[in-house]
Amino acid sequence: MLTKYLIKKKQKKVYNRFMRKIRNLLIIILTLALGLYIGLRIRKKIENDKYISKAVYVYNLTDDKEVLAKNENMTLPMASLTKIMTVRVALKHIDDLAGLAPIDVGAYQRAVNMNASMAGFVGGETTTYRDLLYATMLASAGEAADSLAINVAGAMGDFVKMMNDEAKNLGLKHTSYANADGMDDPENYQSAKDCAMLIKDSLNDGNFRAIFTKKEFQTTPTADHPNGVYIESTIFRHLKDYHQNGFEIIGGKSGTTDNAGLCWATLAEKDGKEYIVIVMGVPYSDINNLGDSHIQETLRILENIR
Repeated sequence: MLTKYLIKKKQKKVYNRFMRKIRNLLIIILTLALGLYIGLRIRKKIENDKYISKAVYVYNLTDDKEVLAKNENMTLPMASLTKIMTVRVALKHIDDLAGLAPIDVGAYQRAVNMNASMAGFVGGETTTYRDLLYATMLASAGEAADSLAINVAGAMGDFVKMMNDEAKNLGLKHTSYANADGMDDPENYQSAKDCAMLIKDSLNDGNFRAIFTKKEFQTTPTADHPNGVYIESTIFRHLKDYHQNGFEIIGGKSGTTDNAGLCWATLAEKDGKEYIVIVMGVPYSDINNLGDSHIQETLRILENIR
């Protein structure tokens, strides 16, 4: 009996010693894991603090992979980045780009009343679908975007439904459209990642890519504008004063409202690869003097891509 007791006692000591080792090992593993988690969170915060944009997303289109993300799924007002979807949806429903699509008088008046960006058309002008598409993307023209929507769908509400249906089909879970021109509305928002994924898919359409990467365009002559209207991309017009070191921005869309701040969605080439760069919510203090923080942020991001 004494022998059995001693054996059991020894076994218990061995078992307890083993369990203490396991417990200590688990404590070490959990401590290391927690330290790693905290370290990664601190590192991400430090990385995010480098950017003044509320959200940033960079996507390597050539290698099909994410490069950089800050608040990439945060829903934000998107201003005229809205018009990226406006052009995409319109292209899917237009059979002839040369077909007549006049400037809607109500759309023209809305743009005037809202102090929106405009291409220079007048209400009732007999423009074509091609004119409206390029004016919407390059000049960020409110009268063109809304006229495009009305000519395609017959009514603004119907076109906005088409936009939201398209967003759902693309799996854009952090996107909602309330209009075709991007004017501030609580139901008009998007995340930086959704914007990039929208552009990624849209660039597969040759017409969309041609419009998105066009630097300038002359619209069809009309009675109101016998020589057409000259339109210059808001992206390329602003890039003239900047040096692009080792990369080239080849297309994009800008957007600005009081609620959205400064937004830039660009397509760039670097080292033989294409990148989509989205910056949203860059602050500004004066609508009459916006500054160039969104441009500087975009250029700095592209310079640092390795």
